[in-house]
Amino acid sequence: MNWFYHTLTASIGKKMLMALTGLCFCSFLVVHFIGNLTLFGGESAFAAYAEKLHSLGAFITVAELSLLLMALIHVTTGVTLFYQNITARPVRYSVNKTAGGRTLGSRTAPYTGFILFAFIIYHLLNFHFVDKTDRGIYLIVSETFAKPGYVLIYVCAMIIAALHVRHGFWSAFQTLGANHPKYMPLIMTVSILFGLVIALGFGFIPIYIFFIA
Repeated sequence: MNWFYHTLTASIGKKMLMALTGLCFCSFLVVHFIGNLTLFGGESAFAAYAEKLHSLGAFITVAELSLLLMALIHVTTGVTLFYQNITARPVRYSVNKTAGGRTLGSRTAPYTGFILFAFIIYHLLNFHFVDKTDRGIYLIVSETFAKPGYVLIYVCAMIIAALHVRHGFWSAFQTLGANHPKYMPLIMTVSILFGLVIALGFGFIPIYIFFIA
């Protein structure tokens, strides 16, 4: 077990944990987005989707706890790697270049990660940890996105999320060993498309509810 412990505590082990948990969150975003598409079907469609989720009972509880565990791993590992990078190079370069494959997404990943972590808490407080006794979830969503401030916050958050996952998607595959000239161009293309889906797909929902629904 010593080799396993040393691997996880080493830099490459932490990066692999970041990669695996990141890809799990990407998968969750896809499933979550598909479910949110029922909002376009109106109150009955979205209520039926929410009821179906609640009917899964223990499975949903296990899934939520798994997501919480992965979030803790992803955040703590990311903070640790960020701190190690800072302490390893306390004096920043005078010129910040994009050489070596560095992009806006890679340079801002720690900061967009912190913003998204705060947004997720904000999102859960708005829609998950809220009293649903007298109001259905569709009404809660509609009332929330009837306010321009909430719409702006969510749209901005989705742009930040797109920037973060666009970098995280291809970076995860690179960490897991897919950094090959034959595969990386395709992975990079998919990562860009995935980021666009996150930004446009999730970002359009509050706009749609505010102006149309």
